[in-house]
Amino acid sequence: MRHTGFRRTFVAIGVCSSLALAASACGSGDDDTASGKTRITVNCEPPKSAKVDRRFFDDDTAAFEKQNPDIDVAAHDAFPCQDPKTFGAKLAGGQMEDVFYTYFTDARHVVDINQAADLTPYLKDLKSYDTIQKQLRDIYTVDGKVYGIPRTGYSMGLIYNRKLFQKAGLDPDKPPATWEEVRADAEKIAALGNGTVGYADYSAQNQGGWHFTTELYSQGGDVVGADGKASVDTPEGHAVLQNLHDMRWTDDSMGSKQLLIINDVQQMMGSGKLGMYLSAPDNIPILVKEKGGDYKDLALAPMPGGKGTLIGGDGYMFNKKDTPAQIRAGLKWLDHMFLTPGKGFLGDYARAKKNDAPVGLPEPRLFTGAADAKDQQVKKANANVPVENYQAFLDGNQQLQMKIEPPDAQQIYSVLDSVVSAVLTKKDADIDQLLKEASAKIDSIPRS
Repeated sequence: MRHTGFRRTFVAIGVCSSLALAASACGSGDDDTASGKTRITVNCEPPKSAKVDRRFFDDDTAAFEKQNPDIDVAAHDAFPCQDPKTFGAKLAGGQMEDVFYTYFTDARHVVDINQAADLTPYLKDLKSYDTIQKQLRDIYTVDGKVYGIPRTGYSMGLIYNRKLFQKAGLDPDKPPATWEEVRADAEKIAALGNGTVGYADYSAQNQGGWHFTTELYSQGGDVVGADGKASVDTPEGHAVLQNLHDMRWTDDSMGSKQLLIINDVQQMMGSGKLGMYLSAPDNIPILVKEKGGDYKDLALAPMPGGKGTLIGGDGYMFNKKDTPAQIRAGLKWLDHMFLTPGKGFLGDYARAKKNDAPVGLPEPRLFTGAADAKDQQVKKANANVPVENYQAFLDGNQQLQMKIEPPDAQQIYSVLDSVVSAVLTKKDADIDQLLKEASAKIDSIPRS
């Protein structure tokens, strides 16, 4: 599912501003060596409306060009970075930038249609590569060859309202660790009355299917098995839906309004009327800056269930038309912009703090070993949010299996959306039948 946060506060993902421009400026393979410079086009430059992020991005790119006078970087912006309406067409038409943004779930598809350059011979030019978490590197590795570089990663957890926990007689330092505990805590929070909802979930615009997948992972299940067949009609899939049914209809802890999407749930949490919902850490600054929440009231716990969680994120791939010089230049640019702990567009925490951006959220956590220690040290030194509210998430995540979204995720989520919405809007919904039908529909999806 699409991540909700660009950099620290919102999505602002850039592509070439038009396909006409793309034909002349995106992924041409012309590295302009006649001028003595290697020229690369890149995307995901923040839009002008994101003034601070745009300034940081452009300043960092200018600093890179100063340090590398033989490289010229042409950045393109638009909203979003990867627009589903144009991404496939740009790939098919060979009009992608030289260095282009992708979601984790797109990596295999780009390789399968032969639109990605093989970066394996050039990895020595990326100083940071071995410091990146292996499970994230593996997402861009196909048949032993590397086709992309991770930029950020996230994992899903449980956001909860500490103030409502206290009012309900619950310990805000001991968030629920199982789905049984989520159910029990949600019922106590809903009992506060005055429109308070204990637990909320999405069930429209494919977001219900996304959360069903997350909850299924937390139960130890999977949406699609190793054989490529649907695996939702299982005890784990049944447990997810039964739990939602019971909270909705038996406990009345999810409220009467359903078919919710992310904005609805964020509004509920920001206004102090919601106890818990599933999300990645990047939701927290949105809840504060846009929805009226307070950092001190918002905490994050690992996914209940203790077995797994959904991870996602993004990275950059390289156009198959790129010259060796462009690939080397692009890798140097990635190191400078995103992959140096404590520095660059994503890692300059001191600069972020000066500009009132939240510092200290538990993710993204891209690195390992000494690089991770350095990144965390600089982050902690500049933290301006209550980091103690996220310690349970950091600790608990170490025990969970990290699982990426399934292939053909959006089509699968569309199928599962109807399953979740049926359970939350129909008291007599037949869970067994819903899962059987969903399984058949998932198996009928043409595989990309």
